[in-house]
Amino acid sequence: MSNKCLGSEAACATSVGSASTFLNAMDVRLVNNGTTNRLVTIANSADVTLATFTLVGGEVSIIRKNPADQIFAAHADVLGAPVITQG
Repeated sequence: MSNKCLGSEAACATSVGSASTFLNAMDVRLVNNGTTNRLVTIANSADVTLATFTLVGGEVSIIRKNPADQIFAAHADVLGAPVITQG
């Protein structure tokens, strides 16, 4: 599996009011740049929480979401980048 980057990596916001759609991407590559486990939240465009999960320290994960859905995390150690997953 490979990923095509669609934009720059950036720290995730830490609240729903500042959450990002990551350029309305359907796939977002997340990495926890720290050593502490961090909660990640996916919310819809009305700021309603759809899902949460823990991203372990050092973990990389590709998240599939709807284009208008937003992502934020419990700490700015979590970085995200819009991607297209291929293969």
